[in-house]
Amino acid sequence: MTAAPLSVSSDPVPGAVPVSGPQDPLVSRSGERALTRRVVVGRLLAVDEAGQLSSVHVRIAAESAGVSVRTVWNWLAIARRSGRMEPVPRRGAFTVTDEFWARLSELGGNVAALHRELTGQAVCGPGQESGGPMPSLGTLHRAVRREQRAGRVLQGVRPGRGRVESAVYDRALADLALPGTVDEAGQASPATEPVRAVVPDGSAGAVPLGVRLYVPGAHVVATRQLGEVTEALAHTVAARGIACVYGDAGQGKTVAVHQALGLLPRRVPVRQAQVAVKPALPQLRAALLAAFGLPATALTNRTDAADRALIDAFSSPGVLLIDDVQRIAAPELDYLRPLADAPATQASLVLCGAGAERTLARAPALASRVLTWQHVPRLEASQVPAVLRLFHPLWHTAVDADLLHADETCGRGNFRTWAKITSHAYAALDQHPGTGADGALLSRACSRLGPNP
Repeated sequence: MTAAPLSVSSDPVPGAVPVSGPQDPLVSRSGERALTRRVVVGRLLAVDEAGQLSSVHVRIAAESAGVSVRTVWNWLAIARRSGRMEPVPRRGAFTVTDEFWARLSELGGNVAALHRELTGQAVCGPGQESGGPMPSLGTLHRAVRREQRAGRVLQGVRPGRGRVESAVYDRALADLALPGTVDEAGQASPATEPVRAVVPDGSAGAVPLGVRLYVPGAHVVATRQLGEVTEALAHTVAARGIACVYGDAGQGKTVAVHQALGLLPRRVPVRQAQVAVKPALPQLRAALLAAFGLPATALTNRTDAADRALIDAFSSPGVLLIDDVQRIAAPELDYLRPLADAPATQASLVLCGAGAERTLARAPALASRVLTWQHVPRLEASQVPAVLRLFHPLWHTAVDADLLHADETCGRGNFRTWAKITSHAYAALDQHPGTGADGALLSRACSRLGPNP
């Protein structure tokens, strides 16, 4: 597949691969890497304080940060010795951006080939006007070596060694957790960056998680149901199979799937296909092509060429997520079967939606190939008080009996419904600060949801 041409403009453009100094507002992402280091070291120190730190934790952290294991151990040593969790910035040197590094990985680490591409683009250095002189090949080599000495790893050439048992790996993932989440025991990890569950890999189909919580200060709570989805999808992705995540609307299926996929190592690309309601086969094909960053407009109506391109895309390890799969009719849904059945297929397929199991039942050939069926149930009544207090601080003063009554009459264990109730309660408390989260407030908030919440 031919790589897209590199370009530089006055705005940050995905795919542009400039080389610039730390003060260049167009491309410098060193602050982002510093944030990753703070998050990684902070979580590892927390696990270390609990006396549970192991080499598996460090390896997962290195994969998440895109650096070597040795570098993470060095970060930990520096943090223990001096308390510093951020890198010391180097002034006056060219900075290798994430886009630059990704393109270098695609070229197999060939700096000379990248230099030839950039020379044709007339990429300028720090403090220079657009179209100015290119940094020399030697400068680029030194910049790349500097990044490698700092522990940055070229993804395309990372060795796959040091395998560990899946149970040990999953336990370490649970210890590290995700930034910005809280589990049912109340253990919160540092919320230093927004929750993003689908990991962007630079492709057009990578979509960040858009969780609608309806109220400031709310958290995504890692319930037992979310943990079950995480375990099921981890197995499915490892087996390169098909998973169906189903349940009633508002139970948290999409949030759970995105959170689970966000725990995968960064080297596993996750893409999402955005499907319309009752799409015809050309529309479905176009959505799949767009998810893989393929030219949908040129290939949509060229059946053979589009099919070959998709089969080739499925031959690379990764995950394709299709949410709201109930929108797709059975004949169009069956188009996924030959893609999943192709001998070269290495990608996993995750199908999610309210009533997804009934939709797949109308396509029995595809349903028979589903490896994992994961139901996401409603919150149990015994979970509701504890989960709500973790979801938002305004429920800290609420009485369990009031919360359970509201759940029985209105919430019914539905997380989306409780997010709406929390939003209305938050607005009422903002208007009347002297009141508390009592039965009257809950009754008023529930009345705003209409006859069928």
